Amino acid sequence: MTDIKGMRALVTGASSGIGRDIARELARRGANLVITARSGDRLEELARELEPAGVEVRTIALDLALPGAPAALFEKISRQGLDIDILINNAGYGIHKYFLDTPWEEDAAMIRLLVDNLVHATKLFLPAMVKRGRGFILHTASTGAFQPTPSYATYAAAKSFVMNFSIALRRELLGTGVSSSVLCPGVTYTGFQKTAGHEKTNAFMRFSGMTSVRVARMAVRNLLGGKALIVAGVMNKVNTFLTRFLPRTAAAAVAAGVMGRPENR
Repeated sequence: MTDIKGMRALVTGASSGIGRDIARELARRGANLVITARSGDRLEELARELEPAGVEVRTIALDLALPGAPAALFEKISRQGLDIDILINNAGYGIHKYFLDTPWEEDAAMIRLLVDNLVHATKLFLPAMVKRGRGFILHTASTGAFQPTPSYATYAAAKSFVMNFSIALRRELLGTGVSSSVLCPGVTYTGFQKTAGHEKTNAFMRFSGMTSVRVARMAVRNLLGGKALIVAGVMNKVNTFLTRFLPRTAAAAVAAGVMGRPENR
């Protein structure tokens, strides 16, 4: 496993949930941090928390769902003369609604954050990593990436893009010293469900759910261990494996049953 002490990591979506706990885990291993999210107060709170770890933590309050956000982030970091060795593309959210009930503006903002701006951030920070001959990239996808998911149709499709993009990029980067990995968590106890409007859960979701601390530790350990596809949790690994044997229409039907009907229906 790679020693990352003294390396610098950029973590997006670091104000809460998986991103916050990934930042904590990286700091515990000695990595300096640049953390970004919309909430500047939460970022400053996390920075103060991590000070005793003896690492440098810089905060950038920025809404990564906005057009041009990756370029603005890259410029801010470049002006400070900082090299990014570990890129954690984690910022994201979901919407638990049927496609017909979702305003285009909501879909567009989510796609921009999950797909457009994730790819753009990777495009901006990757060349310097390759030039230095070292680096790690982690993209946060979802177990929803493995099958069509009614009531999360756009979200799951976007996460499928992220998963395939990451694995393809990893192949392109062979021999450069830089690796690309993708994290696929299932139900995780964060603010995701509240933001998505999906606080009502069923027995399966409660049984397979994981804490963000556990997911983050798995993510960092496997990222530094060189794993391409990181599915968090035994139950999620079993489910994503079995999905391979189902026709896409059947997989969509199973996913619809698990996710349930949106609360506005």
